[in-house]
Amino acid sequence: MNDSRWLLTGKKAVVTGGSKGIGEAIVDEFIALGAEVLAVARKPEDLEKLHERHSKRLNTLVADVSTQNGRQKVLQAVQELWTDLDILVNNVGTNIRKPTAEYSEEEYDFVMNTNLRSAFNLNQLLYPELKKCGQGNIIHVTSVAGLTHVRTGSIYGMTKAALTQLTKNLAAEWAQDGIRVNAVAPWYINTPLAQAVLQNKEYADAVISRTPMQKIGNPEDVSAAVAFLCMPAAAYITGQTLAIDGGFTINGFQP
Repeated sequence: MNDSRWLLTGKKAVVTGGSKGIGEAIVDEFIALGAEVLAVARKPEDLEKLHERHSKRLNTLVADVSTQNGRQKVLQAVQELWTDLDILVNNVGTNIRKPTAEYSEEEYDFVMNTNLRSAFNLNQLLYPELKKCGQGNIIHVTSVAGLTHVRTGSIYGMTKAALTQLTKNLAAEWAQDGIRVNAVAPWYINTPLAQAVLQNKEYADAVISRTPMQKIGNPEDVSAAVAFLCMPAAAYITGQTLAIDGGFTINGFQP
């Protein structure tokens, strides 16, 4: 077996929302597998914690990718660091949970700009850099909320469903440029964002009852799948959305 098929040695990767939860786990996974990473986040203190663990192959950038200025900063940083780009992980995300009729226009724009517009525009901006390497990878971190109804709010679900479709469109459109595009769709994962609702024991019990594996996932469950999709071993996989959900999305009636 050629071990290099299962590594990311020498790969150059951008991870948005890279300082906490799933994004932090992806940064750790990539570096462990040999990649050099640019971790992007809004808060410098969170990025400093990453530096405490990684003395090599970690670059950080303070930027809010929900804004055009923040996304331009990412492009500038990539061009200053490297001559091309191998991997872009659009992980950054947020949510506001409330009934659909109660959302304000400002809340709609906030969730849309953070979850969807950031990914769409970063794909556009970094497309030339990914094309240069001849074997680029884009990963969208979506959610099972984009595959079926869950109680997370309609706007969040809309953004994640749109990312799933964007994955398919770009996979077909950019295959000729050597760029593969895939997505992962987590269910409840033990992250700061999920803990806000999972601290309610009744709610957490309901989540577990709908999950065949009867447990909440860990960030490393997602980061391992993201890393695999970027490896040479996955070279014939594109346009796919992989649910990281303990069986939630295939759960029917199991008495």
